[in-house]
Amino acid sequence: MNIASKLVFATLSGLAFTTGAHAQAAPSGSTAPAAGQGSFSRADIQKFATAAVEMNKIQADATIPAADKQAKMAGAAQKQGLDPAKFNAIAEAAQSDPALKQQIQVAAASQQPSKP
Repeated sequence: MNIASKLVFATLSGLAFTTGAHAQAAPSGSTAPAAGQGSFSRADIQKFATAAVEMNKIQADATIPAADKQAKMAGAAQKQGLDPAKFNAIAEAAQSDPALKQQIQVAAASQQPSKP
């Protein structure tokens, strides 16, 4: 598994962010499908992967104060054109949809330069 895949999986495994009342993560164990599940475009998946990689960089950056990380991560998604609700919907859908998770992996991997 390459670095991009690990980064995306780390994001998917624990990241759902909120900005006020704009987005809420589904309760754990929820069986209800995420809003728009299965209806994400390639562009949405690419934007999500790009944002997820950036969010993992922010999360891992020890020079960023913990209190600032949430806002910076939300900004990473918004920079890609994803509002918090859409980002969370994709993250939730990917947790229960192996095909979507694989598409996100591929999209994230395509952003990483090849290393020997």
